[in-house]
Parts: sequence; C-alpha cells; structure tokens
Amino acid sequence: MKTIATDIRLAEPDDAAALAEVHEAAWLNAYSGLIPNRSLHAMVQRRGPDWWRRALHRGAAILVFQFDGRVAGYATLGRNRAPALLVDGEIYELYLQPEFQGLGFGGRLFRAAGSVLTRKGLKGLAVWCLADNERAMRFYAAIGGHDIAEGEECFEGTVLRKVGFIWPVDSRF
Repeated sequence: MKTIATDIRLAEPDDAAALAEVHEAAWLNAYSGLIPNRSLHAMVQRRGPDWWRRALHRGAAILVFQFDGRVAGYATLGRNRAPALLVDGEIYELYLQPEFQGLGFGGRLFRAAGSVLTRKGLKGLAVWCLADNERAMRFYAAIGGHDIAEGEECFEGTVLRKVGFIWPVDSRF
C-alpha cells in the first residue's frame, strides 16, 4: 500500500511554475461566468511563473499545499489592507486545484495561514471573496468567518459585490 503525504510549507522560487498552474486552474474554475472573460483571462495570463518568482523574491508570504509531492494549492497572506475591519492579518488568496476542493485541504491551508499570521504577531484575520462565488462563501462561513463587510470590484464595467469575512482577534487557528 502506498502512503500519500501532504504538506504545507512556505513557497520557494522553484514553485513558481506550479503556482502559476494552480492559479490558472483555480481561477478559471472559480470565476468563469462571474468575471468577464477578457478580464479573467488577462488576470490569469499576468500571473505566469515570472510573476510568482518576482513575488517570492520580494518576500511575499506564500504557503503551498503539496499532495504526493505536487503543489496542489496556495495561500498568500500578510497585513490586513482594510483597517476598518479591525483585524491585523489577511489571507489575500486561498486556492486549490479543482480536484482537491471539497476534501478538507482548504481548511488545513486556511488554518496554516492563520497560524503563520499569528506567529508574525498579527491578531485576527480577514478574507474577501466575491459574493457570487457561492462555494467560497459557504467555505468561509463553514470555517467560522463572520460576514461583516461589503465592497465592490469592477471588471470591464461589470460591478461585482464582494464580502469581507473576519476571524476575530481571539480566534485560534
């Protein structure tokens, strides 16, 4: 019987191509039909391996989820960009390859990202997601997020509502 190992670790420059692959598959899966096609494909194309390599060289905090040695997901994280939310940390992105969604790996990656933020001294965290992304909305609500803010994103004249979730300062990840 083969044992399959999973791991969550900090991304390295050698992960750039795999990060670009996960980004493309996850974004096309999550946002096709929500974000206008031209905008969506432009955003995906902009995030190729060179973009990820540069982000890592600049010190971006990126965690990768590995399944059997393959990068199957990632989370980007850092200081909260919306001070009105009254938490210090933020998970900017959390994505898995479509075939790894719904299996509990997203929750593991979320908790690992929350722990990294806590170790950096950032208390509580925020996450934003598009309101029409029903799967993400259910995910963040199911793992204890408090839906407390709304905003908008505009793509090619299409205005999409986004929702801000927080996990308060006293949350344990």
